[in-house]
Amino acid sequence: MVFGLVLVFLVIEAVAGFLTNSLALISDAGHMLTDVVGMGMALAAIHVANRPTKAEHRTFGLYRLEILAALANAVLLFGVGIYVLVEAIGRIRRPEDVRSGAMLVVAVAGLVVNVISLLLLREGSKESLNVKGAYLEVLADLLSSIGVIVAAVIIALTGWTYADPLIAASIGLFIFPRTWRLGAEAVRILVQAAPPQLDLAELRADLGALPGVVDVHDLHVWTLTSEMEVASAHLMVSEGTDSHAVLDQARSVLADRYSVHHATLQIEPDTHKGCDELSW
Repeated sequence: MVFGLVLVFLVIEAVAGFLTNSLALISDAGHMLTDVVGMGMALAAIHVANRPTKAEHRTFGLYRLEILAALANAVLLFGVGIYVLVEAIGRIRRPEDVRSGAMLVVAVAGLVVNVISLLLLREGSKESLNVKGAYLEVLADLLSSIGVIVAAVIIALTGWTYADPLIAASIGLFIFPRTWRLGAEAVRILVQAAPPQLDLAELRADLGALPGVVDVHDLHVWTLTSEMEVASAHLMVSEGTDSHAVLDQARSVLADRYSVHHATLQIEPDTHKGCDELSW
């Protein structure tokens, strides 16, 4: 629904931007273009990731496509932000007339579209990095629509055309911090870093404190895709320890305390040698 709304209004806003000669409207249309492309990739990635795969070598399926789409989304947003800033500098040097009346009407309509889109995406943004990327884009669009409205009112009341490129530049600058966070989160997942909220030293200590466990090594925790944490570890136990009990308790610790519900755990007797000697 959001994809359809934004696609239709993108065309309207782009045409209106050129007809009114408003860089602020064009920059907002640029935001919406990235929304359309980003949400298109998001929808495709979610559809493919949730589709059963028959390829035996894809042991984790295609869940990472969602993260790749989020990263591509961030790159697109950076591109739009840079374009808007360059164009705004040119307009500040050479001011141009803007049709503020039509600009205001289109900006208000864009604000309505963005509010509806935000309401539709809000819940999904809490569960999916991909949907979160789309949500942030629409949020940026909503704020930029407010900026365009402000610029249109200023030009209509005072005739000060500098308001258009200055608001456009502000919109461009607004993109960067949120885009950086989205891109950084996607890269963190792709390099298989541990989730930022998870304390590895504390996890190692909790696993090491289980009855019968004498050592924990080869501990890895990473994020497969949004809301899907994965772990693996070797647990060395003393002779005579019930391995089944250790396995069950370790899984409970990971799930209940750290929200890691998929774990591969290797239980080793303390007489076994070699598993903790890595060559890389």
